[in-house]
Amino acid sequence: MKRFFTGLTDVGLLRSVNQDAYYLDVEGRFFIVADGMGGHAGGQEASRLATQAIQTHLLDCWESAESSQSLLEAAFFKANQAILADQRCYPERSDMGTTAVAIMFRGEQPWCAHVGDSRLYRLRGAKLEQITEDHTWVARATKIGEITPDQARSHPWRHVLSQCLGREDLDQVDVQALSVQGGDRLLLCSDGLTEELSDQLIASHLKSIRACERAAIALIDAAKNHGGRDNITVVIVAIDSPSTR
Repeated sequence: MKRFFTGLTDVGLLRSVNQDAYYLDVEGRFFIVADGMGGHAGGQEASRLATQAIQTHLLDCWESAESSQSLLEAAFFKANQAILADQRCYPERSDMGTTAVAIMFRGEQPWCAHVGDSRLYRLRGAKLEQITEDHTWVARATKIGEITPDQARSHPWRHVLSQCLGREDLDQVDVQALSVQGGDRLLLCSDGLTEELSDQLIASHLKSIRACERAAIALIDAAKNHGGRDNITVVIVAIDSPSTR
């Protein structure tokens, strides 16, 4: 299936530095979004290191016999190791880390992986589904019924991550097979988008604007119109949809 794609990032309205990063493989084989943390320089460096390490590992091992699941998982652990190595060299960045979400099309079965609260959504027909599950305190509390989804959106601990890249104790990366079919649209994004826009608003923009680039611009503009308190990054991948050219 042919893929059409675009990526866009914006510093937002309140931040002076963009700590997000993204990567689009020119052949449309894989896509990455990362959201750094740990001070201006640290956050920028962590997200850059993560996207670079994931990209490099996937490209270096693309033709290997390793399974796609293992390859994608290993790429994330390589990213974690790269950030840890940088922390050792530059102690002033010892608290830096980053989220990351990626999708990969290799062979017949696509895969996705993530750590943290950058998300992957799939729009199929009129239904928008969050594919990834946030690695946050509020996501876990919501799942076990301690708080409601409405409470989670404004909870003071909603930004507290339970996992991120750049930690010695990272022992698991969530990797899963991804179901896609013609007409699907995939959205990778940092929480600068989801903090400002509900899933309903995100779905509305994706459904009403078919061209990937125009949809990405509209989503970022909408997030800024709703506050733009954080950096905002979106990557949109349309599956076998010629109208998105």
